[in-house]
Amino acid sequence: MASSIAKVGVNLASDLPLTLEQTLISLIRSCKNPNHLLQLQPQIITSAIDYKSHITSSHFVSKCCELKLINHARQVFDRLPERSHTSLWNVMSKGYLQNHAYNDVMVLFADMRRENVKPNCYTLPVVLKSCCKAFALREGEQVHSVAIKTGFKSNTYVGTNLIEFYSGGGHVTRAYRVFTEMVLRNVVSWTAMINGYVANGDLVSAKRLFDLAPERDVVLWSRIVSAHAEAGDMVEAKRLFDLMPGKDLMSYNTLLNGYANNGDVEGFERIFKNMEERNIFSWNGLIGGYAHNGRFVEVLGAFKRMIRESDVQPNDATLVSVLAACARLGSLDFGKWVHKYAERSGCTGNVYVCNGLMDMYAKCGLVECSIDVFNSMDKKDLISWNTIINALAVHGHGADALEIFGEMKSSGEKPDGITFIGILCACSHMGLVKEGLDHFHSMRDEHSIEPQIEHYGCVVDLLARGGLLEQAFEFVRKMPMEADGVVWTALLAASRVHKKIEFAELSLKKLIEIDRENPANYVMLSNVYGEARKWEDVARLKVAMRDTGSKKVPGLSSIQTDDEIVEFYCFDERHSKTEEIYCALRGLTKLLRLCGYRADPTELESGS
Repeated sequence: MASSIAKVGVNLASDLPLTLEQTLISLIRSCKNPNHLLQLQPQIITSAIDYKSHITSSHFVSKCCELKLINHARQVFDRLPERSHTSLWNVMSKGYLQNHAYNDVMVLFADMRRENVKPNCYTLPVVLKSCCKAFALREGEQVHSVAIKTGFKSNTYVGTNLIEFYSGGGHVTRAYRVFTEMVLRNVVSWTAMINGYVANGDLVSAKRLFDLAPERDVVLWSRIVSAHAEAGDMVEAKRLFDLMPGKDLMSYNTLLNGYANNGDVEGFERIFKNMEERNIFSWNGLIGGYAHNGRFVEVLGAFKRMIRESDVQPNDATLVSVLAACARLGSLDFGKWVHKYAERSGCTGNVYVCNGLMDMYAKCGLVECSIDVFNSMDKKDLISWNTIINALAVHGHGADALEIFGEMKSSGEKPDGITFIGILCACSHMGLVKEGLDHFHSMRDEHSIEPQIEHYGCVVDLLARGGLLEQAFEFVRKMPMEADGVVWTALLAASRVHKKIEFAELSLKKLIEIDRENPANYVMLSNVYGEARKWEDVARLKVAMRDTGSKKVPGLSSIQTDDEIVEFYCFDERHSKTEEIYCALRGLTKLLRLCGYRADPTELESGS
């Protein structure tokens, strides 16, 4: 292979007749996968003998980069006998950039300078983009210096990329200096500078510059509208939108998303209704807006409308939002239908859709289906592993969660903080106190992950569930941060299970300090007193709860019936078939009593 690569370097540098060169370039462009390109390589070698053409070489290197054969591309590039053409270096640099190898771009640029190959106006922007991505300020400043020395300081394309480089690194003042020194500034330059101000939180300067811009296209108008929307100023965003000449579909989508992200459901519904034309971003804006504002029933309704009323085909982002809504509503049947739709439309190979399916099935109680989806995935990302590990842990399959965690590490995927929440939860449910503590300590020692309050809460739950309440309270006392309500609630719940009244009282005291008006805290301690038959303490707590002036928020349930989601509260009488529902409920209650069920009078949550 090494000798073959060397031949490519020598022979692709040949001076081909025009027709043969065109044929080879056409063959290179037609390659759809790495195997095709590598199969074509001997033909290119044979045909290119005794000729020189850097154009064919550039196309071959470019195609290697496009097909992710970045190392092979570099081997071919390094063996080219004639590398004085700037375009060859540009192709290799662009390939590194497209493959996120930002440091390699900077190293290649240094090699280029050492070989005295002169950069052009297409070389420097690629290097600047890489410096920005790699947060390499010093290297970017060196590129800026090269631009000045080589006369590209006044080039609009190079200058725009310098603006993006400095503003992307937070140096907006230096970006503005570049902007003012540019001889020719086009609308792209003005947009880059305004973007820089917006990205660095200076909306005033962005608006001032926008007002001074001699030319404003629809992209610049949409950017200033979205900037005000991001700042929460929808009044100004709408005013600017109304002033915008030549509004296009992107403009309407920008305003729609602005209303959605700022919680104005009526606003984005109105914009969507008034749109004469809608594309996938319009529908995703509507569906995502409902999801962002917790209107999950409306998410499903909008998706049905999209399928029924429009010619726009849902994409992976659409399906992910709909699956998330199904998960929140427990709408298993509709989630299964979406799964079938994804299979028919070829989306089940998409990692994001598969992650959504796993989450939906897990939250609807079918963890086995989550496992099936996970096992069917050809490619898994960190979210895939985290989703299945947490699903298994929550559903009591702790051993399986730990086994998957082992597979995850073997695959080379690095765990993060969310991974360890699932692992600690699995150990807690299995009563594996020692193993759980080992995993907790390994976060910092082996994986350089700093534990957060959620992880400390999991350890508290681990110890408390194991009956080690004294150790749990000592662990809380030594935590590097103040325990939050979740931690103290876990201790209060464990104190109830293990009938440790003194610990329950201490937990409630801490919870009252955090949130005095939350009645759920009083209810849980009342249950502890009730189970211990301390009725005077129960009465005292009821008085204390009444004195706070707060009431327990009623629980909301939902059920899917006849292709719709119905939500209801305890003693709800809003449904049109209320009488039939309560009649059926009374019948079920009688059956339960005949089977020996008796309500526990000490359970006070439902009556508080």
